[in-house]
Amino acid sequence: MSLPKSVEQDLREPSRRYGLRDGACQAITQGSGEQYLSAFALLLGAGPFQLSVLSALPQLIGTGAQLASVKLLRWFPDRKALIRMGTAGQALSWLPILVLPFLFPESGPWFLIIGTALYFACTQFTTPSWNSFIADHLDEHERGAYFARRATIMASLSFAALCAAGWLLSLWQDHARSWIGFALIFTVAAVARWISAVALASVDDIHAMPNLDTSPSFRRFLAGTSLSFRRFLLFSGAMHAAVLIAGPFFVLYMLRDLHLAYWGYGTWLAAGILGQLVTLGAWGRFGDRFGNKALLTVTGFMVPFLPMLYLAGTNLLFLLLVNFLGGVIWGGLALGLQNYVFDAVRPEDRAKAVATYSTINALGWCLGAFMGSWLVNTLPSHIDIGRYSLELASNLPLVFFVSGVLRLAVSGSFLRSFHEARAVEQVPFGQLVWELPLLKPLAQFLVGPLRASK
Repeated sequence: MSLPKSVEQDLREPSRRYGLRDGACQAITQGSGEQYLSAFALLLGAGPFQLSVLSALPQLIGTGAQLASVKLLRWFPDRKALIRMGTAGQALSWLPILVLPFLFPESGPWFLIIGTALYFACTQFTTPSWNSFIADHLDEHERGAYFARRATIMASLSFAALCAAGWLLSLWQDHARSWIGFALIFTVAAVARWISAVALASVDDIHAMPNLDTSPSFRRFLAGTSLSFRRFLLFSGAMHAAVLIAGPFFVLYMLRDLHLAYWGYGTWLAAGILGQLVTLGAWGRFGDRFGNKALLTVTGFMVPFLPMLYLAGTNLLFLLLVNFLGGVIWGGLALGLQNYVFDAVRPEDRAKAVATYSTINALGWCLGAFMGSWLVNTLPSHIDIGRYSLELASNLPLVFFVSGVLRLAVSGSFLRSFHEARAVEQVPFGQLVWELPLLKPLAQFLVGPLRASK
């Protein structure tokens, strides 16, 4: 028997608040922990191949945990219990991440990879249950605004955590015990996830027995989805592959090649978070009004040019500007990818849809990371075109450029192959451009005085 709408609405509100609090805790963990795992790997002596494995292998193992979670939901449909189990596991995973590399220093990077794989396995284990849980507590026309609000909270706290963590690491950067800074920030990351697990206890699930897909295989699930959704999965997987050609090596470029201090690297990371922070609300409204396919189209043709800009200079202010712009664009793209999955499948299929989406992304993630590792060992560190020669700090900007070219190829090949999954307002492309975050306020600011003068 279904609950009266007013009662169901009252039950949904604590879950929505929990979703925001969980996002706040997750942001602190990401800003003070996840974002500095690669820097910790460099401290332990990791090379380009190990950085690739650190980016790729935990994601792939995490995907296996996510698929297992979906299967487990068929026999144990208590979403709250599964979410709490995975979140507590994330908190406890920071212990082997920090301790094992120092117990076995000769294999420190590899033990860091093992600890990180455990962390992401716990993270991904909660993903299908969490997404199914929170989506059931939201109306389809408010998802964009809600997730934009949650992402804004996350961006704010992640920005603060990144800056604080970078400052703490810089205090011990030239000290013989530089690991002290990492011990402090990883402890903060663990405590934040534990608080999130505790906070879930006071939340009720409006579906004691959630409507989950119980088909025996993911193949049958995919066969029952729309052609647009399957093509969307190809786009997402290919884009992740193109992006991860560059992704693992920015830390190498910033800390090894440009010799930035930890505070400079943290500031660069924070600039991207700031870009998300100031635009996520606008991206959410954009997706709710014009559709997530429109959001993907606009951002999908912007994101290829971001890594190419690293060929243009090494000045810190320039790098901060580029990553700020990257945060603006990536905030919209990530929001569109997430919400398109919710739009394109039935409510009872969401857990399996999220797991399938994550699996495709993880495979692309691995392919791109290892391709990038190969390019690092292949491309030159200078460009000769006729009489002109460009000497670079390393060959990594060329790796970034290749990533950009492939992103452009992915967007050009796949974005036209799938369609919007729900009824939305249809407008010409020119108006979509006008509605872009930052661009519309800037244009109104510039045009307003001109109109007033007339």
